[in-house]
Amino acid sequence: MHHAVYLPLVLPLLAAAAARPLAGRLPPAAAAWLLALSAIALALASSAVLGMLALTALVRIPLAESLAGMSGPVISQHDPASAPVAIAAGALLAAAAAAACRASWRRARALIAAGREARRLPGAGQVVVTDDQAADAYTLPGLPCRIVITAGMLRALSGPERQVLLAHERAHASGLHYLFTTAARLAAAANPLLHPVASAVGYTVERWADERAAAVTGDWELTARAIARAALAVTAAPPRQAGRAASALGAVSIPARMRRAGPVPRRVAALLGPPPQPQLLLLVAAVLLVAVSGLSALEAARDLHALLVSARAAGTS
Repeated sequence: MHHAVYLPLVLPLLAAAAARPLAGRLPPAAAAWLLALSAIALALASSAVLGMLALTALVRIPLAESLAGMSGPVISQHDPASAPVAIAAGALLAAAAAAACRASWRRARALIAAGREARRLPGAGQVVVTDDQAADAYTLPGLPCRIVITAGMLRALSGPERQVLLAHERAHASGLHYLFTTAARLAAAANPLLHPVASAVGYTVERWADERAAAVTGDWELTARAIARAALAVTAAPPRQAGRAASALGAVSIPARMRRAGPVPRRVAALLGPPPQPQLLLLVAAVLLVAVSGLSALEAARDLHALLVSARAAGTS
């Protein structure tokens, strides 16, 4: 295999550095799709490369050599990865697989719990208002999705601001935004270098819902004011224990974003500033980065296949 095999292991660093600029400069829906799909592709490519490197360590084991009928010297001569590097790749792959499985299990349990909680909520409508005096609002994925808003949140907002809040949460529900954040979080679990990308996906789905709410109400300044006032209401309210399902699925909950002051001013500023325009150069650069990672992994697979064929031919001759 050529040294290009290491590209899929390095490119997630570039993706991590580019995630925030992409989230801020592209239209939110386009950014959410691009970042989520890129995270999945980069995580798959890096995991595949780790697996290929680990395989070269496996076939160097004398027992494996004899069983497979391969020549260890041929593999050592033509493989750019040393045995320690290949062993380290195997360890990283095992850790990544364990982390991804654990994250998948936790996410699946949270989604199931959220669906059950949504079905237990009173009434048949999509929106449920609770008597809780702490300001809160979140969307529970399920069939159908349910929107929970507390009396404390309604009391903190004016009538028009409540319409913004409802439009925001309905955008989360109709857009199935939890799928974007779930995909990005699982990719980051498999490759921790992608955590900034997962964070950017969380930000873009909130921006996506903000823009949708502004389009529904026709007032971007009102939407910005409602977001800021809701954030203040959440931070000023006494601490409360949210439902376990809502906490685990914080990516589809407004307060989970608002409790971190950083993204909220950015969202408000984005609503008050000029709308982001599609930027072909950024899109092409991002797609090329992912394409290079995938093509490098495919080339590494082709080279590994050729190496194993050569080693097998030398071992049986």
